[in-house]
Amino acid sequence: MAIALDVAGVPAAASEDDEARRAAIRRAIESIAVPGAAIGAALLLFGVFMALTGRNPLAVYREMFRGSFGTWFSFQNTLQRAAPLMLTALATALPLRLGLVVLGGEGAMVLGGLAAAAVGIHLHAPLSIKVAMLVTGALVGGGWIAVAGALRAFRGVNETISTLLLNYIAIALLNHLVEGPLRDPASLNKPSTLPIGDDNMLGPLPGLDVHWGLVWGLGACLLFWVLMQRTTFGFAARMVGGNVRAALLNGLAVRRLIVVVTFLGGLAAGVAGAIEVSAIHGTANASLVTGYGYTGVLVAFIARANPIAIVPVAILLGGIGASGGLLQRVFELPDATVNVLQGILFLAILLSDTFYGRRWLPLRKAAA
Repeated sequence: MAIALDVAGVPAAASEDDEARRAAIRRAIESIAVPGAAIGAALLLFGVFMALTGRNPLAVYREMFRGSFGTWFSFQNTLQRAAPLMLTALATALPLRLGLVVLGGEGAMVLGGLAAAAVGIHLHAPLSIKVAMLVTGALVGGGWIAVAGALRAFRGVNETISTLLLNYIAIALLNHLVEGPLRDPASLNKPSTLPIGDDNMLGPLPGLDVHWGLVWGLGACLLFWVLMQRTTFGFAARMVGGNVRAALLNGLAVRRLIVVVTFLGGLAAGVAGAIEVSAIHGTANASLVTGYGYTGVLVAFIARANPIAIVPVAILLGGIGASGGLLQRVFELPDATVNVLQGILFLAILLSDTFYGRRWLPLRKAAA
C-alpha cells in the first residue's frame, strides 16, 4: 500500500498530525499568555493612575492583596463576592459560544431575586420553599434573557442592545414593585418587600462564612462546561458560533439553539439573584442592583467564554471588589476606585483579542 509523502519524505498524515498538535499547543499557550499579559498591562496602567493621584502603586497593590486574599476573613469575603460573579458570567459566556454578546445578567439577577422574594413571602411550605425560591428565580431570569434571544432569532434585533435595555426595564420593575404593590409598610428609608423570614434563609457552608451560592456557582460552571464541551448540544452551539450558514446547511435548528442557550444563561443569573435574597438580604430592594451582572460580562470575556475558566477569573475579580473598602480606609480613595481598575481590565481584554491566532514564532521554517 502506497503512503503519500511530502517534500521532506515524511508521511503526509504524520506531518498533518504534528501541525495539528503544534496548533493545539499554541492555542493553549495563547489562552493563558494573552489574557495574562492583558491583566498585567491593566495593572501597570492602574499603577500609573495611582501614582498620578499621589499614592504609591506598590503600597496600593499590597493593600489590595491583603483585602482580598491576605487573611482568612478577606479570602472568605472574596469567595462570597465571587459566587454571584460565576453565575452572572454564565449569562454572557454561554451565548458567546453562539457568537452572541449578551449583557443582560444584571436584569436577570434583579428579577430573579425579586421573584424569589415574592415566593418566599407568599408561599407557606417550609420544606420546599427554599427550592421554590431558587427554581422561580432561575426560571424568571432565564425567561428574561430568552426574550432577547427570541428577538434576535425571529426578528433580527441586536441582542447586545436589547439586553442592555432590558436591564434598565428590570431595575425599573424592581423599583416599582418594592415601592408599590410589594412594599413592606415598615420599610421607611429604604423601600423593600416583606422579609422572607429567618426559616427561609440559606445558612452558610459548614465551617465557613460563605453562603451556598459558592457551591451553586461552582456546580453551574462545571455542569455547563460538560454541556458545551462534551455533548452534541454544545457541538451544535459551537458550530452556530463558528459559521451560521454552515450550521443551517447541516440542518441545525439555529433559532431554537439561540433561544435555549440564552435561556440557560439567564437561568444562572436568576439563581444568583435568588441566592442574594435568600442568603444575604432576606428581602428584595435596591441592594439587588449590585453591578454583579456587568462585572460578570468582564469575567466572561477574560475567561474566553470557558465555564471552567470563569471560576478563577471570578475569584480574581471578586478579590478586587473585596479590596475596595480597605483602599478607602487606608488611602482615602473612593470605594469605586476598583471600578476604574475593572474598566481598564475590560478595555485591555478587548484589545487583546487582536493577538489571538498570530504566529509569534515560525513553527515550520523548513516549509519555506
